[in-house]
Amino acid sequence: MAATLSNTEYNPEQFPGLVIRIKEPKTSALIFSSGKIVCTGARTMEKVQEAIEKIIQSLEKINVKITIKPEVKIQNVVASGSIGMDLNLNTLAMKLDNTEYEPEQFPGLVYKLPEAKATFLLFSNGKVVCTGTKSEKEVHSALDILIENLKKIK
Repeated sequence: MAATLSNTEYNPEQFPGLVIRIKEPKTSALIFSSGKIVCTGARTMEKVQEAIEKIIQSLEKINVKITIKPEVKIQNVVASGSIGMDLNLNTLAMKLDNTEYEPEQFPGLVYKLPEAKATFLLFSNGKVVCTGTKSEKEVHSALDILIENLKKIK
């Protein structure tokens, strides 16, 4: 497939899947021999569907027949933004549970919220990245817990 499809990479010694990059919507997908496809980079479910349709069209052009409608399942939503205030990461690392902070290794504090099944990267300028959730609603719930926990820190 890699030899006949454009925008693809396949190096089985390094990774068992074929990597295909799609320009619009700007996404990447991993295609495995099992038939599973992992799509990353899409900003909406519509864009995921669009990307999968383009992958199917590409595969059909090289005579790979797709006979079923793919079942799409969200595994991870990544969200980023700002909480609008500076953060003292040293203080947070000492006062919050479930944190990792090694500024020599990485400038952000890793804060795990097991109750929300979310992990945050917190930066001193107030920027945050949330990962591990499976929906926008879960992101908002995790963010609410994060803000509450930050308010408790003096």
